[in-house]
Amino acid sequence: MSLDILKNISSRSMAFVGLRSSLRILWAAATAMVFLTRSSAAPAFGETNKAMMYLAQYGYLSPSVRNPSSGHIMDEGSWRRAISEFQSFAGLNNTGELDEETVQLMSLPRCGVKDKVGFGESRAKRYALQGSRWRVKNLTYKISKYPSRLNRAEVDTELAKAFSVWSDYTDLTFTQKRSGQVHIEIRFEKGEHGDGDPFDGPGGTLAHAYFPVYGGDAHFDDAEVWSINSRRGTNLFQVAAHEFGHSLGLSHSDVRSALMAPFYRGYDPAFQLDQDDIQGIQALYGHKTQIDIGAPNPTLPRITTPQPSAEDPALCSDPNIDTIFNSADGATFVFKGDHYWRLTENGVAAGYPRLISRAWPELPGNIDAAFTYKNGKTYFFKGSKYWRYNGQKMDGDYPKDISEGFTGIPDNIDAALVWSGNGKIYFYKGSKFWRFDPAQRPPVKATYPKPLSNWEGIPDNINAALQYTNGYTYFFKGGSYWRFNDRTFSVDTDNPAFPRSTAYWWLGCSSAPRGTVGGNARLSDAPHSDEDVGDILFDAGRFGPPETSEGSLVPLNEEWVDYDERTG
Repeated sequence: MSLDILKNISSRSMAFVGLRSSLRILWAAATAMVFLTRSSAAPAFGETNKAMMYLAQYGYLSPSVRNPSSGHIMDEGSWRRAISEFQSFAGLNNTGELDEETVQLMSLPRCGVKDKVGFGESRAKRYALQGSRWRVKNLTYKISKYPSRLNRAEVDTELAKAFSVWSDYTDLTFTQKRSGQVHIEIRFEKGEHGDGDPFDGPGGTLAHAYFPVYGGDAHFDDAEVWSINSRRGTNLFQVAAHEFGHSLGLSHSDVRSALMAPFYRGYDPAFQLDQDDIQGIQALYGHKTQIDIGAPNPTLPRITTPQPSAEDPALCSDPNIDTIFNSADGATFVFKGDHYWRLTENGVAAGYPRLISRAWPELPGNIDAAFTYKNGKTYFFKGSKYWRYNGQKMDGDYPKDISEGFTGIPDNIDAALVWSGNGKIYFYKGSKFWRFDPAQRPPVKATYPKPLSNWEGIPDNINAALQYTNGYTYFFKGGSYWRFNDRTFSVDTDNPAFPRSTAYWWLGCSSAPRGTVGGNARLSDAPHSDEDVGDILFDAGRFGPPETSEGSLVPLNEEWVDYDERTG
């Protein structure tokens, strides 16, 4: 029995925004503009149009060219700058013109992740960090869909080797699982496969992956002729090692010899990780400090045996929880009434339930909401009061009124979380939600509250909400939960569909339904507002914010350490 707390997502935010299926660029000025190469030969319109789509897809042109109805007209200066940046990144002669060498490079097989993660970003190092990393070093993965033309055991071995490329230089460990929820899910797919970025058949895009803040999954084009230890076809090991670099937080490098360079260089039987790649991964996870003596062969996949779970019959029969949150040390706790449970990967840890008042002295039962902030403090809410704890020790002068420390937030809230999309705190009550930003005055804008229906697919009157460390958001109501895709800003589409049983997927209750559960939550009838969603999504100004020194993926304001005490 496994939990849906690490994620198993077939449609979610990728490290790049796919354009192949959505770019329909009708550039009105293209036929009128002539971009001359050094040979004074103008590229054909079709060639220019393909180059525009390519440059937009991989981050060199502004996203405004994606929308043909936007009326965006490209000026020659912007076009030449985009060409020049691509040429510089790829190590070509920088002409700023769409010459033959540039067109040829654009036709090479490559990774589908953008070369430029954000516009206007400077590169202080040759290697590039996307801005997020995993908060744990013992990572799990599973291959949920194998390639159609390779032996499964051989695929297991090659992908284990690909992970070991990165664990050889860090303290990261990678363990393959056959089932259940994992950190990194691997799939071999053809064409459209649920993430809005369909594969294009042999050649072109070979694979793409998500950065840690978006889940870390890796997808490979099953239309490719994948090969093992052969110059024929496309070498699975080398492409997988590259994609797993993205899964760990590395962007593309402009060092041509680096594994994280975007273009496939062909099979190298003497492959070694480039120093640029080593510096990049160690910038994220540090140097290797552990030396394994007598460890298993790293090329062989390690299969875990599920640990026994301790089912709680009372909790399984009534999984309507009060709140769920992650502590500062990464543990996940569920509160219900006067008791709490610690969750493991397989269900409820042995020895639970326990009394809340014994673990968090002076904290009452029947808590409304809880979250742990970037400062390491955990905040609990009940009625008109809130408590602040450092670990399991209450800070002085608590509880306090919510109106005192969280001005603009109502009493008797349903749920609260810190959202990874922008690092702000969200409170939910009934059919409304509020966004609390301690960096602004007032901390809640006058435009709030807003309808909860903006979080597409989430019902009113939720019981709990959790922003998990995988970057995905979970909402709980009754005995059901919904997994929310932070990129599409809607409930994930998956099989089984959501809502699912909290008892089965989170609490390890073997007798609970495994598939979709329904009829226990009515969605709000309030209209959905695209304008509000845009406000939610992009107020942060960027999506992949740099990580804090604490290792959080959540970009929170450094000034708010004890905000509630300074604004009492």
